[in-house]
Amino acid sequence: MLYIERLISKLRDAGPRVVLQHRDADLTGEAFLTTIFRYARALRNIAIGPETLVALLAPNHPDALAIRYAANLLGAAATFLSIPTSDAARTELLRQIAPDVLVVFPTTAASVSGSCEATVVAVGRTGDPALSRLDELAAVQADTPVPCQACPDDLAVVVSSGGSTGGPKGSWRSFAAYTAMVGVPSPTDRRQLVNGRLAYLSQVLVDITLLGGGCIVLQDTFDPATTLATIEQEHITDLFLVEPQLFELMDHPDLMRRDLSSLRSLTHIGASAPPTLRRRARERLGPVLAHTYGASEMGLVSLLPPGAYDPADLDALTCAGRVLPTVEIRFRTGDGSLVDPHEGGSIEVRSPAMAGGYLNRPDLEAAAFREGWYRSGDLGRLDAEGRLQILGRAVDVLAVGDLRLTPMMIEDVLCQEPSVRYAVVVTDHTAKTWLAASEGWPGSAVDVARCIEAVAAMYGPDVASRLRVHPIARVPCTEQGKPDREAIRRLEGLTPAEA
Repeated sequence: MLYIERLISKLRDAGPRVVLQHRDADLTGEAFLTTIFRYARALRNIAIGPETLVALLAPNHPDALAIRYAANLLGAAATFLSIPTSDAARTELLRQIAPDVLVVFPTTAASVSGSCEATVVAVGRTGDPALSRLDELAAVQADTPVPCQACPDDLAVVVSSGGSTGGPKGSWRSFAAYTAMVGVPSPTDRRQLVNGRLAYLSQVLVDITLLGGGCIVLQDTFDPATTLATIEQEHITDLFLVEPQLFELMDHPDLMRRDLSSLRSLTHIGASAPPTLRRRARERLGPVLAHTYGASEMGLVSLLPPGAYDPADLDALTCAGRVLPTVEIRFRTGDGSLVDPHEGGSIEVRSPAMAGGYLNRPDLEAAAFREGWYRSGDLGRLDAEGRLQILGRAVDVLAVGDLRLTPMMIEDVLCQEPSVRYAVVVTDHTAKTWLAASEGWPGSAVDVARCIEAVAAMYGPDVASRLRVHPIARVPCTEQGKPDREAIRRLEGLTPAEA
């Protein structure tokens, strides 16, 4: 059974049980199912069906989810888009994806340039009276069931990247591949908090929870105090955060006064996590911390569950857990030869849940997807316990003499300094240096000289001479919450006040 058929069945079984919460509004399974059917008829009225593509510039909102499910129910493909920062990048992303219909919301409508060739429709009041209102069209439709037109090999989902490692792009999956991606076990009593500005960041997480029979609590943004309060008030069982958000949460003064006993897993994903900070997180949050490795192109690759997150085991504090049973992994050296997994190299992955390629980007697809394997660009190896150790991006490694250093190796040294709360390091290959954006603790300043001395003590004076430490009030982040590498590179030449 395809994921969309299973989802409809799960919502029907849920009936009067609440499956979505958003802004103090509760949506039951039967009410959400009605919304999906009405949007399906509205989309069909504007010629959406098999071999068409619906794109959404959408916040985390129940209507956005209903529209994506409605499109898939009709056999159409659907994608939640990221929103690149520049007009040119947004225009290029839309050109690459080439949707038949683009759905915008009041908070995202301004991101669409005048050159968009798709039919643009709105949900809610956007301030543009020329836009047709898809929500108004749906409101007058019948709420009876709509038959599923999806076929296993048809294009189902395009997962948009945020562009943190290059220009944004969309990796595509058939209905069969996407079903494999989200068809993983999930507890029926799961209460998953999803707190981000844009829906594309949480699509898979939402689907896994609803398919398991759980409940989604949607919030519009991440804020550490609000997140801690929500865990307590809504009895949240599961939470995913990128590492900068995790570090904000664990250092927030509200942490000790909130009841977090309902939390079963807090999984951190998506950016470098120095062992020093991972140990601090485990000590402060307790035995709920988990870690995964994956990407939009390859899905989930490995998992370090809470029970295996041992703060006394240094290798556990650097690993991404064990490779999942459905995933094959291999490692390749710079000259292209395959190597022993324990020696390590560039990571390549193959699994039933992997994307088929990049939509309308044959150039990128040919480079990254080869003979059924995805080339991640990450360096890694298997340790003596068979756990996956992620060493960082291959392009970020810098050689100094006989040493080959990754940014995380330097980050860990910096984060052990008493004056440093959090640090992110990026590589400048042109100058053969590292740039470190370093946050101090509230009310104190980063001791730059001590930071340089610590790196010299660990890796030698030649390495330390190549490090530029920039004290900063807050590490800049992308819309995903990941460290913004380009913004950090732009710190060079600024005074501490300007930074």
